[in-house]
Amino acid sequence: MDMNWTTPLGALALTVLAACGGGDIRYATPPSAPEARVGSAYATLEVVEVQLPTYAASEDIFVADAGGALTALGPLWADDPARAMTLQLARDLSAITGAQVAPEPWPFRDYAAAKLDVRLEDMLATAAGTFRLSGQFFVAPDDGGRDRSGRFAIEVPLAEDADAASIAAARSAAVSQLAEDIARRGL
Repeated sequence: MDMNWTTPLGALALTVLAACGGGDIRYATPPSAPEARVGSAYATLEVVEVQLPTYAASEDIFVADAGGALTALGPLWADDPARAMTLQLARDLSAITGAQVAPEPWPFRDYAAAKLDVRLEDMLATAAGTFRLSGQFFVAPDDGGRDRSGRFAIEVPLAEDADAASIAAARSAAVSQLAEDIARRGL
């Protein structure tokens, strides 16, 4: 078997992969620790992957200027934003309610008592010095209970000239506030 052509091809592939890996700076949201405790009508809850607007679904961290134009800050999110927010919502809702909460697909043998679907309209740092998270949530019980839904608009203050690390911390705080809001109004 002639291996002469595979060595240059392999070297080229490694070079391309190394170039793609580049020096991107990535920011993870710090761990949340919600303090609120709210009872839930559901012992188990499945969290559907959070739906994001197109810009927010990318790895870029966006900032809106005074005119509303969105600009990528430069650094990137450390994880897929929808996945990261879904996992945090599940963790925070479990901590707040004491219920067994997991992201979809439901990993347990029995079905979850209810399903939570969150759809975001906004997820960005604003020119007004806040991090905004807005949209709707939907809670659908599995056994025919009452469906619930609600709109939310959460704004967490940011320091002037906020950097990616403070935006990531504000996003974590906003998701924790959202989890508490859902627990109070939806569960």
